[in-house]
Amino acid sequence: MSIPIQPFQFPDLKTNHQLFIKREDLIHPIISGNKFWKMKYNLLRAKDLNCKTLITFGGAMSNHIVATAGAGKENNFKTIGIIRGEEIENCWKDNLTLQEAHQLGMEFYFVPRSEYRLKEHSTQIQNFLQTIPNHYLVPEGGTNELAVLGASEILSKETEIFDIITIAVGTGGTISGLLKGSYSHQHILGFPALKNAEFLRSEILKLTEKTNFDLILDYHFGGYAKVKTNLIQFINDFFQLNKILLDPIYTGKMMYGLYEMLKNGLISDKKKILAIHTGGLQGIHEMNKILMKNEKPLILTKL
Repeated sequence: MSIPIQPFQFPDLKTNHQLFIKREDLIHPIISGNKFWKMKYNLLRAKDLNCKTLITFGGAMSNHIVATAGAGKENNFKTIGIIRGEEIENCWKDNLTLQEAHQLGMEFYFVPRSEYRLKEHSTQIQNFLQTIPNHYLVPEGGTNELAVLGASEILSKETEIFDIITIAVGTGGTISGLLKGSYSHQHILGFPALKNAEFLRSEILKLTEKTNFDLILDYHFGGYAKVKTNLIQFINDFFQLNKILLDPIYTGKMMYGLYEMLKNGLISDKKKILAIHTGGLQGIHEMNKILMKNEKPLILTKL
């Protein structure tokens, strides 16, 4: 499967670095970016086990929830999303992400945040799972060993020429896959979208023995699904310059972090850099709704 690798530039930055972006956002209209690869072998396993329903976890702005719903519809599975926050049970139809997942056939089970943190170890969630026969449980963010195997295929002989590969980090599955698929001369820079994400290093090392990576912890912009005006402006400037749309939850933060590192001279210009675009563009519409409500600048989606 051939995914475009394009050169790009950063706005307001003159650099001798060779900068390229792998457009995983183009791989599928719904199961986009890393979600496609993380679902690949999980779907095969679910079929092998003759399961009828995919069940997974996510929040109200989860790309993974939409991707699972799309994968289920495309592969003839029923889908159920265990959604964080019972407070949105009566207003989820106002949420564009959950609307899209529902339109793709997903049903929802809303749980309190205290139970959600426990995932399948929650008694409430365990009792619910026991009511669904022949189900296949996909972890939050889709991260497990099968997801790591799939994500390893993002890299290939074609990407061997790159020295540094950058990736946004959520649960750690995709960066673990990149490490699995990386060559010995390559170094992976992961940019967590979460605040206080130091714990992710140990989570990643549970999934891979490779250590050729660093986590850059300074570009979460306040935490998961949090944004600031300078991030929105950067995403818009990047879009106008390169005609490539970035999502504000993951790839936008990663690209801003890379921009800052280059601006501050933290990466040698002898290194050839590949940024991985992990998709997630569906979340822009819900983010713009929030930004509009707060009277903040919106993310451009058309030039």
